[in-house]
Amino acid sequence: MNNSQFTMAERVARAVRDFQHLRTGHAPESVTVVLSAGTLVVTLRGALTPAEKALFRTPEGTARLREFHCELFQSSLAPLQQEIERITGIAVREAATEVEPSTGAVVQVFTTGTMVQVFQLDSSLSAEAWNGIEGEPSGDTV
Repeated sequence: MNNSQFTMAERVARAVRDFQHLRTGHAPESVTVVLSAGTLVVTLRGALTPAEKALFRTPEGTARLREFHCELFQSSLAPLQQEIERITGIAVREAATEVEPSTGAVVQVFTTGTMVQVFQLDSSLSAEAWNGIEGEPSGDTV
């Protein structure tokens, strides 16, 4: 299937999945992308390896893995930001990741193998552009 046949959300999800696999050698089981008022939230489920999950059993392992993933995200962010900007046509103003394995309601959640990445866009994107197939507005929601 041609990349232009996917919605913008699907293209961002594919890009994030590919970058995660490139960065860590492990592709997430699924990726969800949500856009709300200029904030792009990406959730990666099943993104941790069994070894990473095992590290979260101790406070020291949790701290080390949290630090590792935050540093990895920051050090490899530029190409992902560029790809999001290419897909959306809007500059990424800020990008952040946070790991809090104990609560589950955080930017990156490792207790369940879920990661969330948030990208603050420089301006808003129309619902038609976001939900439509490149050049073709769609009434479908993501």
